Amino acid sequence: MRTARSGAQAPARWRAFACGLVLLATCMLAASAGAWMPHLASLLSADLTPDPDARLPAPTRYSFRGIHTTLMRGVEAPLRVKLEATVPAELADVLAFYRSELGKLGWQEQHDDVVVSPDHVQIAFVSPLGPAKLELGRKDGSTSVHLVQKNSDTATRANVMPEPGRAKLVLSNIAETEAVLGINGRIIKRAAGANAVSLDLAPGKYAYELNVPGRPAYTNMLTVAAGDAWELTVGRDGEAWSPLQLY
Repeated sequence: MRTARSGAQAPARWRAFACGLVLLATCMLAASAGAWMPHLASLLSADLTPDPDARLPAPTRYSFRGIHTTLMRGVEAPLRVKLEATVPAELADVLAFYRSELGKLGWQEQHDDVVVSPDHVQIAFVSPLGPAKLELGRKDGSTSVHLVQKNSDTATRANVMPEPGRAKLVLSNIAETEAVLGINGRIIKRAAGANAVSLDLAPGKYAYELNVPGRPAYTNMLTVAAGDAWELTVGRDGEAWSPLQLY
């Protein structure tokens, strides 16, 4: 598995606005006015409009935006897509935007798992592809957005779909030596080049230890929730990678 992440993006309107200033500096006021004034109007508007180029719903007005996708080799559709953004708008306005836009896409809000307060929102959804979650928060006068959508079909095809009410942990060893995982009272050994192995876990917090010959033991904590799938990987050089949420 691998995670692809786009870099931080500057809003398109800022690029268009800067272009407009250059045109003004060269005395092309008449030609440039039509190009930059609509972007300026959009910037100053209190309305949030959807960006048609965003992979997950996102407003055109933002100060930061990044997208993360978790992919399975040989499967085109991602296991999980995560949108992170900072929007210079009130939390209530961002919440209204997402309830409207996600509703248009057929996302169904799960009313048993809703937290709405003046500075924090957490809502679970069922989307056409699988489970999803929206989290909003207030910071420095803006609203942070954390939106995740899982793909149940891809998780089933990749054999990482957790059992109901459980979490799944996958151990991958691509090193040239054996790797040994100790977690939840179990010892799991994977020879060099062996296929990944998975185990089911109850939701909770787990201490684990990864051992590779010639390297210090790697210890860490992993918190898993029902319906999550995580991967622990030992790299080719024997180094333990940070846990990766697959689903």
